[in-house]
Amino acid sequence: MIKIFEPVELGSLKLSNRVFMAPMTRSRADNSNAVVTERHAKYYSQRASAGLIISEGTSVSKRSVGYVNVPGIYSENQTEAWKQVTRAVHDKGGHIFVQFWHVGRISHPDLLNGKLPLAPSAINPNKNVRTYNGRLKSVTPKEITVDEIKQTVNEFKQAALNAIEAGFDGVEIHASNGYLFHQFFNNVSNKRTDEYGGSNENKSRFLFEVIDALKDIIPENKIGIRLNPMMHGASGIWVDEQTADTFDYIVNKLNDYDTAYLHLTRPAKIIDEPYFIKDVISHYRNIYKGILVANGNYDLESAEKEIASQHADAVAFGVPFIANPDLVNRFRNGYPLAEADKNTFYTSGDKGYIDYPNFEDQ
Repeated sequence: MIKIFEPVELGSLKLSNRVFMAPMTRSRADNSNAVVTERHAKYYSQRASAGLIISEGTSVSKRSVGYVNVPGIYSENQTEAWKQVTRAVHDKGGHIFVQFWHVGRISHPDLLNGKLPLAPSAINPNKNVRTYNGRLKSVTPKEITVDEIKQTVNEFKQAALNAIEAGFDGVEIHASNGYLFHQFFNNVSNKRTDEYGGSNENKSRFLFEVIDALKDIIPENKIGIRLNPMMHGASGIWVDEQTADTFDYIVNKLNDYDTAYLHLTRPAKIIDEPYFIKDVISHYRNIYKGILVANGNYDLESAEKEIASQHADAVAFGVPFIANPDLVNRFRNGYPLAEADKNTFYTSGDKGYIDYPNFEDQ
């Protein structure tokens, strides 16, 4: 047995292996209420052999939506519908966290009943947004007020209550990839001069207010955090001389909490600057004392190396899980991997979603 197949404890959970399923938007909640369906239950249960499933990004409020046909967890109907997903995963012996998502300025009034997206500062990310009227250019967002920040914290808190009701094993806060929390962290998107801008403490205040609110509802060891510290040149996010220091502060402060894990994404683009952290995983392994989950274009060999070197405790795989619902078994037995059809990543229906066979069923 190699390291990636060894069990790992995540708070009170005992996971069977260290092959995690990364959160992936699949746009299958194609209904007016943004609820998951039996199709979602089948999709996730097919992949229940993962040590942990982290669900697709799930909207915590109507104002948090940034993509078409993504599910929510802010209404009673949505909460009730998620029960069939968690039940199906648990029936297969799996574990599943729900990823809480607020996209901030990466949205469009077409998705928000005509309202402007919320953001730390009124700065357009200049990004194409997938709306019900096709791809549209992003707009200049509304600078979120302190009262609206407090309201948003309460929306995350309600989502945590709903997640418990729906039967999830835990939650992951999506503080990554250029979305709302990340917009607060970054100097290019956050020009505030109040208590939510300027210093590292201020730029991360919103995140820790949400964590503090959630731990009143759900044990800290059932809360995961996802970060992408060195994301550069996407969604209006740019690494500068202060970026590493900001994330060092955030990760250091996370050590004061008994969270389930820190989920880190390796940079897709490396820049040759002295302030740019090229090996994000090993850098933050030296800072973070808890369970560290690595993500970012790993294969079995590189994932095993990351875990064997103790840089990470688990590795989250995204696209490989789309076409290989039995990814753990394929890894374990050396079976070849099927290739995912990119044309069906964000479409409706069964094709490219629940019709990929297990290797042994082909």
